[in-house]
Amino acid sequence: MPIRAVHIIIILFLSLKSFGQDPTFSQFYANQLYLAPSFAGASDYPRLAVNYRNQWPAIPGVFHTYSISFDRYMPAFRSGLGVLATYDVAGSGDLSTTNIGILYSYDIPITREWHVRPGVNFKMHHLGLNIYKLVFSSSLTPGGVTPPLIPPPFENVTDIDFATSAIFYNDDIWAGITVDHLLRPRQSFYGDDSQVPVKVNVFGGVQLTGRSRLRRQYTETVTIAGNFQTQGGFYQSDVGLYYYRNPLMFGMWYRGIPFVTSQAGDAIIALLGFKTNDLHIGYSYDFTISNLVTSSGGAHEISLVYRFSAIQLGRTRIRALPCPDF
Repeated sequence: MPIRAVHIIIILFLSLKSFGQDPTFSQFYANQLYLAPSFAGASDYPRLAVNYRNQWPAIPGVFHTYSISFDRYMPAFRSGLGVLATYDVAGSGDLSTTNIGILYSYDIPITREWHVRPGVNFKMHHLGLNIYKLVFSSSLTPGGVTPPLIPPPFENVTDIDFATSAIFYNDDIWAGITVDHLLRPRQSFYGDDSQVPVKVNVFGGVQLTGRSRLRRQYTETVTIAGNFQTQGGFYQSDVGLYYYRNPLMFGMWYRGIPFVTSQAGDAIIALLGFKTNDLHIGYSYDFTISNLVTSSGGAHEISLVYRFSAIQLGRTRIRALPCPDF
């Protein structure tokens, strides 16, 4: 393993106790339940979504994130119900975070044009580590004269957590907010007073054009969207543009906060998606533009969303959210 990679991994592990942050998906609208529980049931048909992200692949074994979700709308109750599981693993010690939650949303018409969807997510939070796979200083010292380090015994951490959100929308505009980790689950293996910091997401966008409806959906659209999040004193913003022409989706995003830091930003993100009535497949790549440009290798992300259109949910159709699917 290159020395630079070793240094980066050591810094990451040392900072996890005080500055741990949630994984971030570039295709956050392809993982809508992860972005906000209000998206549960926000489709005419039941949906299955699978997402995978490989961040900084040039550094062996750093960040791999997996997500799977299923949701459906219940027209008799104007409600959506879903389940979401995420698994994030980092480093040679398999430091992992697992979240499994049940989500609920309710659609409320405010006016004839505007709706609001509050949502909640009750989840189990689990933190794990394989201490025997870590590489300590004795393994990096030529000759190995330093005695091996034996850590005190510890147990993996399991706790409960809660998130809530709300989305306001009409046929062309949407805006939402999510507040996560309201129960501040524990994140220390040795019982220290260390908790996952609260995360806040503010997101929204506007669909600028739409032409030629096909099965109640536009076959060509241009959409501008953004997502701002903060957690534990850190901030991140994503601003981008989507262009969809049936069956292809193209996207370009900028991640960073201009003029706040000395860096040009974190990444430029390119997206290519393929969309049919039932199946949505997306691939994106993060081109790193921060100080890690020569070390990280960017990030790869793959999404797959399948809608079970053969399953009828009833005669009542929901008000469709105008946000993109990637």
